[in-house]
Amino acid sequence: MSEKLAEPKSALTVFMLVKTNPEWLALPVEQRYAEMLKYLQPALDRHPSVQLRWYDTEFYSARVTDTWMWDMSDAHEYELVVEELRETPLWDRYFSIVEIIPGVLNAYADNYGRNAIGRHSPEK
Repeated sequence: MSEKLAEPKSALTVFMLVKTNPEWLALPVEQRYAEMLKYLQPALDRHPSVQLRWYDTEFYSARVTDTWMWDMSDAHEYELVVEELRETPLWDRYFSIVEIIPGVLNAYADNYGRNAIGRHSPEK
């Protein structure tokens, strides 16, 4: 029985581990959203190939409060988003960037011409 291999994907995902700073937490919730709309949303709008997923982790971690997962097909576009964010209060003033972990989904399988382990897809 021959298996059909999945198409290789080389899109980059970056996990940015962040911690809220007291100045952010002192803002009313409405102001926090306003700050995100003012600084974060425009950067994302200018670079639509970069997608952000925001995970709250303060329930389970004392080291970081949030994980920002950035998906992109063009690493340079992600770099431009980060450069823009560095020029805003979001970077280091409202949030401390604790660690940045880049990764490529299933690169181990793609690099060896194999199907990814753990991927569940319907049999054809």
